[in-house]
Amino acid sequence: MAMYLEHFGLAEPPFRITPHTEFFFAGAKRGATLEALVYAVTHDEGIVKVSGEVGSGKTMLCRVLMERLPDNVVTVYLANPTLSRDDMLFAIADELELELAGDLRMSAVVRALQTRLIGLFSQGRQIVVLIDEAHAMPRETLEEIRLLSNLETSQHKLLQLVMFGQPELDDILAQPNMRQLKERITQNFRLEPLRREDIGDYLEFRLRTAGYRGPNPFSASAVRRIAEASQGLTRRVNILADKSLLAAYAENSHQITPREIDAAIGDAGYESPRSRLRRWAPALGGGAVAAAMAALAWQNTGADSAAAPTPTPPGKVAAADPLPATPAPPPPAVPEAKPAAQASPTAAGTASPAPAPTTAPEDWPLEHELNQSRLWITATDGDRWFIQLVSIDGDQTEFARAYFAHARRLLPPEQVHIYRADAAGNRRIGIVFGDYPTWQAADLAARQLPSELLGNSPFPRQLRWLK
Repeated sequence: MAMYLEHFGLAEPPFRITPHTEFFFAGAKRGATLEALVYAVTHDEGIVKVSGEVGSGKTMLCRVLMERLPDNVVTVYLANPTLSRDDMLFAIADELELELAGDLRMSAVVRALQTRLIGLFSQGRQIVVLIDEAHAMPRETLEEIRLLSNLETSQHKLLQLVMFGQPELDDILAQPNMRQLKERITQNFRLEPLRREDIGDYLEFRLRTAGYRGPNPFSASAVRRIAEASQGLTRRVNILADKSLLAAYAENSHQITPREIDAAIGDAGYESPRSRLRRWAPALGGGAVAAAMAALAWQNTGADSAAAPTPTPPGKVAAADPLPATPAPPPPAVPEAKPAAQASPTAAGTASPAPAPTTAPEDWPLEHELNQSRLWITATDGDRWFIQLVSIDGDQTEFARAYFAHARRLLPPEQVHIYRADAAGNRRIGIVFGDYPTWQAADLAARQLPSELLGNSPFPRQLRWLK
């Protein structure tokens, strides 16, 4: 990366994907969101939730928030979403410099934690727990968050909680057994992708912050290509901008054109919405093509199509059977998800049988396949795992139909399912693949899917999230 710094007169890399807070972009309502968060944390007594797509800048916002909070605020940052209920309590206690014996009962840990919080409150200190990747937390840990919000004096809460998570967090909170936690959330913030008109300002801001003093090297057409391929996600914008600067340096050029952006897109393995649509076009009618084009335009999507895989837990990745060859261009071998009816017993238990799919005509109604998938969801054990291929706004039915048909051509069709979810009034359509006994097996299969399906960053999820 340092190779092009002198070429462009930069003091430091401008497009690192790690959250350096001096590169926080306050445009596109992000500055206003930060100020609202500071106010909510220091004045509100409920739980605060911040949601956004993978790569939209949640971690950066969290780090800047930590710096902007008043000096009397003590922050506890929990970055590991896989903490158990007990581990989370000990982690908070450790951050508050509270020494606890490892053999204490949890009731004693909570009492000791409350005593410590009361002592800090009497000193004028406010405690805020910032929870990153909250959507990946175990259910019992999320339940403990609700119980922690009950720690209070006769007049004030002792602990402020802020959850940062992907849109799947809304799906979890919409489930009946999560309603008590959901009712305690008094502030909801949504970090939207950058709009097309914001991306040029974002690129120039990062360059100037890194010490650049020349004319803007990104042409208007290059910015449009970045906007299209990145879908407005800041992490993708950074990756494409960095790679395009490197491409320009290799050509001894100081101008970034669509040529450099296309090279960056290819190197990063991204695809623009238009290129995806061109590959699907032969299978679509004229009206469906127009609808899919509209659905794929980045400024109109609210999809969690760029969701990041859950961090790998300890343990050896489970082996799986190879996927049979498909008529598509030769993709990497994919571990096949065994249908639940054929899966052998595992440590997680014996899989429940899944209903056989029904072949539908070319103009099949969406409800037909939704009903088939509901049967599969109902019949399958909630401890099983699947691969989330894509999730989109509930009104994008034409795109859902196109993507669903495309996935079924690339994968065993009986293992591709479609569902509809309603999270706090926000309707979503999801397309998923497979049925696996463990996270490891699903993760291995996700990483070996056909390349045409990797652009949306598929990731493992547990079936209980859909029930």
